[in-house]
Amino acid sequence: MGSAAPHFTAASKNMAYESELRTRHIRRRRHSAVRRAWFYCLLLSLPTVIFAGILLYQQKVSAAPGILVGTCLLIYLLFIAATMIESLVRPLQTLSNVVSSLREGDYSFRARGAGTQDALGELAAEINALADLLQRQRVRSLEATALLARILEVMHSPIYAFDRENVLQLVNEAGVQLLGLPHARCFGRTARELGLESLLASPDQSIHSFGSKPNRWLLRKAAFRQDGAPHLLLLLADVSQPLREEEQAAWKRLIRVLGHELSNSLAPIKSIAGSLLARADQIQGDTDTVRDFRRGLGVVESRADSLHRFVQSYRILAQLPPPHLKPVPVAALVERVALLEQRVPVRLELGPAATLHADPDQLEQMFINLLTNAVDASLANGANPVRIGWHVAESVLEVFIEDSGLGIANSENLFVPFYTTKPTGSGVGLALAQQIARAHGGEIRLVNREDNEGARATVRLPLA
Repeated sequence: MGSAAPHFTAASKNMAYESELRTRHIRRRRHSAVRRAWFYCLLLSLPTVIFAGILLYQQKVSAAPGILVGTCLLIYLLFIAATMIESLVRPLQTLSNVVSSLREGDYSFRARGAGTQDALGELAAEINALADLLQRQRVRSLEATALLARILEVMHSPIYAFDRENVLQLVNEAGVQLLGLPHARCFGRTARELGLESLLASPDQSIHSFGSKPNRWLLRKAAFRQDGAPHLLLLLADVSQPLREEEQAAWKRLIRVLGHELSNSLAPIKSIAGSLLARADQIQGDTDTVRDFRRGLGVVESRADSLHRFVQSYRILAQLPPPHLKPVPVAALVERVALLEQRVPVRLELGPAATLHADPDQLEQMFINLLTNAVDASLANGANPVRIGWHVAESVLEVFIEDSGLGIANSENLFVPFYTTKPTGSGVGLALAQQIARAHGGEIRLVNREDNEGARATVRLPLA
């Protein structure tokens, strides 16, 4: 968290220069005030000197005693003037130094003589009270600033502040991690250079995808002023999990309603078609007509049965039970899944020993669905082998499955129920696999391979 270094360097130089000018001006005024005090003292003592000179002249005092008396009188008057100037000007100079220190932000100095019952003592007491008040306010301000910095540091939501030139002036640790840049390289750069220009132009409370992670962020914008200049504050809140949960709940409600209505309609259709097909032999008429009649009823019964199975497969998504967690060795689970597929060679790449705290049945079904999808893709492009393996990174297990198919044409709808690119697919496999992964606190990503044809499915799951 901070600001651009050149900005503060120039500001510090300007402040130092202005402070030096003010100090010189104060010194000139101070010397001028002392000279005026001496001048007024001389004017005050001038009648005394003149009266003494006239008196000595009238008394016809000789030169030597007159000079001695005059010299003693002048020394006395100078001593009285110096004492008066010291007692009045010096306290004012001290108070001026204290006020100057307060203006410079140094609250450690205090004025002397605050206990005396006179005007200077009251002024010194008021200045000392003002210094105590400013010191307490500065301590509270520093504590509030430190608290704000600590809050920004521990916040998981990225925060950015830009000035009127769209130059970054403030960012927290979450914002630095999202940008993927070193902390020092973020400041002084424009929103265009940081890739945040689209966020500045977007409306408040809009949803965005930003960065390398497949997260969705809620944008909040607020304007504020610093040193009189307008600034814009951006806050990104990760709403991926709430949106996924709401999306899953909507799909479950839709599937339950459709499943109920379709099942209620398909059951009597299948029953009536079967009954009519059983009585088809009793129909008297042309042979071709009877054959067409039987064929049509058979198609109706077959399609009703297929639609019923289709609906039942979707109801699995809406009725997936919570996982029953237990220790699951990763090696045994992946090897068992790899042995189930025999249509193409499955190359198993063993990783380090690891244990998951998960539901073994649900995880096995998830990996079967992913491996089946990979094998189907490879069969469509030459039946090349499929690779499966895993590795561990930062207490997270990553299981990968690579195929050599034609790749992913539309990645937006991969995990959406009802969506499939297979002629005989139901659109349940990937959606169910993603639902199982998220129920275990994980995530599935399916992207095209960069080193070869095909796709790569990566399952990230937290280790026990």
